Amino acid sequence: MSLLPWTIYLSFAGAFVALVAGARCKCAARVTALVFSLAALGVTAFAAFDFTPGPALQTLVNVPWIPQLGVSYHLAADGISLTLVVLTGIASVAGILFSWNIEENVGEFFALYLALIGGVYGVFLSADAFVLFVFYEIAIVPKYFLIAKWGSTNREYGAMKLVLYSFIGSALVMAGLLWAFASAATILKANGYAPSFSLSVIAQVAAQFSHAQQLGMFALVFTGFAVLAGMFPFHTWAPTGHVAAPTAASMLLAGVVMKLGAYGCLRVAIPLFTEGYAAFAPVIGWLAVIGIVYAGLVALVQEDFKFVIGYSSVSHMGFVLLGLAAGNLASLGGAVLQMFSHGIIAGLLFAVVGRMVYERTHTRNLADLTAMPLHKLMPFAAVVFVLAGLASMGMPGFSGFPAELSILVGAWKTSHIWTLVAACGVLIAGAFTLKVVHVSFFGKANVFEGSQEKARAAHDFPPITWPEKIGALILVASMIIIGVKPGLLLNWINPALESPAFQAAMNALKGGL
Repeated sequence: MSLLPWTIYLSFAGAFVALVAGARCKCAARVTALVFSLAALGVTAFAAFDFTPGPALQTLVNVPWIPQLGVSYHLAADGISLTLVVLTGIASVAGILFSWNIEENVGEFFALYLALIGGVYGVFLSADAFVLFVFYEIAIVPKYFLIAKWGSTNREYGAMKLVLYSFIGSALVMAGLLWAFASAATILKANGYAPSFSLSVIAQVAAQFSHAQQLGMFALVFTGFAVLAGMFPFHTWAPTGHVAAPTAASMLLAGVVMKLGAYGCLRVAIPLFTEGYAAFAPVIGWLAVIGIVYAGLVALVQEDFKFVIGYSSVSHMGFVLLGLAAGNLASLGGAVLQMFSHGIIAGLLFAVVGRMVYERTHTRNLADLTAMPLHKLMPFAAVVFVLAGLASMGMPGFSGFPAELSILVGAWKTSHIWTLVAACGVLIAGAFTLKVVHVSFFGKANVFEGSQEKARAAHDFPPITWPEKIGALILVASMIIIGVKPGLLLNWINPALESPAFQAAMNALKGGL
């Protein structure tokens, strides 16, 4: 476990080396990015084998940083953060493989990519509110340049909208955390203790906050993080940003960046401000189920392939928020498992649509794609998309099934109505997934008769490359392994939810219902 901070250091070091190497050789930048991302994933795997699940955060590094403000460079991990660090490692390697075709400013692209990854690792490992916020901001900045410079449709608009929403959310989080720090510092000083930004210290002192303070702080922090999690009605940045982003950035936005918001809600807002959580949980639950159904219906009528996946991503993140709102062991464990599952599945869907299909057909319009026998032209892409689609629909044997089932079981204990509405969202997901599979890959199978080679030659489509195949197989294997053995992650996640902070939050919610 003590090696986990190296995921951060390797990512930032890789960003610098890729930038320097890219100035001399494009291939060197690609290889550098892949080597450093694989090294970070290797460190994560080693830490995972050495990890002993438990309710407490296990400290990795804890040294004073700004002692005058009570800020420490405090990194720690439990089963929740380790699950998301593993997700980040897998998604980062796959994203690099799907970006092997980048030709413009390759060094700068991979430098920004790895800097973003380093920020994401930092958020998941931070146990100090100030440090967490710094890494959170670091992860936001590269997104703008990745989309604005290497994106496609309305890339400047998509990049600016994403960053504006992100910074507005960040401002809310910062306001709530500063309010909590100032209030906690007053109480600590009165008892002879120094002020601290430590999440555990603030959580202990927050029990003495007034009810009004708890409500206000929770509303600011949770809403700020929920913006990045794509919560309805603050979700509109997500489909626009996903569509405008290059493939790797789309994979990261849906795969890990949206999880930063959900993780912030779970790690910071819920255990720190338990009274606020109990008061606002019904509102969060209703917004979650509305988002599930609304985004699913919008995906159902989209004609742009990538917009379908973008709204699908928002709909599936609604299940994460529903799990947080339900607030019991089953739903919270399912929410974390859904973060992992959605990160893998959404990344794979965007990889197929953005890299395999769009880069070859130069269209995302379903009406255009249905005139091509893509199951003949791109059989590998067709198979991968069908598998990812089945996982997205929540079919047994894939990671989406145990995740959504756990959330629905937990939600049923809290609200039958929420569960029934969310179940309608599952049906809608099946409808738009089957529609897009049929229209895009199996629309008019008789347009070209004969071999795959003749059909491909008619459209002049290059074959799927080995980096693409390897990246896809990594993601497919991940969603199948967790689908068959969800206990691999739940055995980490559930003990972490038995910590005093999470138990206090669940008890507060139970008492408020």
